[in-house]
Amino acid sequence: MPPKNEPYDPSMEWMVVEQSLEEELTLERSIRQIEDCENIDVLSQLCVAMARQQWHQGKLLKQAVGHIANIDAIHSSSNPL
Repeated sequence: MPPKNEPYDPSMEWMVVEQSLEEELTLERSIRQIEDCENIDVLSQLCVAMARQQWHQGKLLKQAVGHIANIDAIHSSSNPL
């Protein structure tokens, strides 16, 4: 949902994450396995791996969205309404 002071932009709908029931259940199963883990070394290694993965995915997402925005700007400027 966009902030109230900004108009709704349907061209940004592709950024809404859609999750199937199967994906939701798979995620929930993974979360429960983590919650049930009592091995501090395993949890520590998992946290390190997840922090690295999150950083890389955040960087990749930022670059991808920037690239898409550039392509959209070029497309918009070459095809004015």
